[in-house]
Amino acid sequence: MHVFANPTRFLSIARPLTPWLFWGGFLLVGTAFVIGLVYSPPDFLQGELVRIMYVHVPTAWLGMAGWSGILVASIMQLVWRHPLAGIAARAIAAPGALFTALCLLTGSIWGRPAWGTWWVWDGRLTSMLVLLFLYFGFMALASASEERASISRVAAIFGVIGAINLPIIHYSVTWWNSLHQPQSITLSGSAIDSSMLWPLAISTLGFTLLFAAIVLFRMRAIIAGIRVEARLRRLAQG
Repeated sequence: MHVFANPTRFLSIARPLTPWLFWGGFLLVGTAFVIGLVYSPPDFLQGELVRIMYVHVPTAWLGMAGWSGILVASIMQLVWRHPLAGIAARAIAAPGALFTALCLLTGSIWGRPAWGTWWVWDGRLTSMLVLLFLYFGFMALASASEERASISRVAAIFGVIGAINLPIIHYSVTWWNSLHQPQSITLSGSAIDSSMLWPLAISTLGFTLLFAAIVLFRMRAIIAGIRVEARLRRLAQG
């Protein structure tokens, strides 16, 4: 990762890569939606309602993946003082919170007809809500830092400690008696029919590419802002 320690070298890769990720993700998500909404069959129990999983599952995955990225960036900030670690953590936080909120929203819409209520204090739902609050807390701590090119030690430690919630989210349906369905996709196989599984895989990949594009765009914007501020300070001193 130290290969990208130089912001100029990072930008030389991020600039051309961002539109490819964005439009590639957009195309994959659109394709998955067409297949999932038009061609894939309804579920024999949930009927047409099951189609919401093409948004719910990818956003759940990216909410957790986003904090995993913050964990890695926080460790790199604490241990190696990587020049781009704090910028990456800042860039990940907002889209991570957005996708977590979308996961909770789509889950509530899915749960209303399935469970008869918009919300239950279920282990999976509650731990995902905690993740959303963790994102808000991290963004507040990162914003409190006067140095935009990094995050404070407190924010980095918070990013590491907050990762404790990730295995809780993952195993919540196993550890507790949960209304939420158990894991449908495991290392041993999938409980989802192939006619629904492959559109879901395309949707997940598409949303992941969109997430990556947003993060790269935000990192580029932060670096540009830092350079503008540095130039203005030099002009003021001159």
